[in-house]
Amino acid sequence: MTVTIYHNPDCGTSRNTLAMIRNAGIEPTVIEYLHTPPSRDALKAMIADAGLSVREAIREKGTPFDELGLADPALNDDALLDAMLVHPILINRPFVITPIGTRLCRASEVVLDVLPETHKGPFAKEDGEQVLDAEGKRLV
Repeated sequence: MTVTIYHNPDCGTSRNTLAMIRNAGIEPTVIEYLHTPPSRDALKAMIADAGLSVREAIREKGTPFDELGLADPALNDDALLDAMLVHPILINRPFVITPIGTRLCRASEVVLDVLPETHKGPFAKEDGEQVLDAEGKRLV
């Protein structure tokens, strides 16, 4: 199965999501989007495929969101996409793309919605929260 994750290694949610993908026996294509942001078309498609609005895909915390005035409801999707491409930190993460679907994996266990049930035993997040039991079955 082909899986792509738009990843930020400094983000715990992104690290947990990547670990769950690997726990399913899949080695994904990892794109560190802060260094290699998606194209405008790819970003737009990813957001739409995840069933989100552009505004729902913007990250506020730890970004220049406020400084750029992006809360202004008069800003259209094109203006928001422009900001996300200039400042990739504004792209919420992690986005995961599989043949089953595309998801913004916040919380990280959302990734389980787009992965096959091929998990290799239990899985706990970095904070200790158990997500999969000993048989690899979803707990949350």
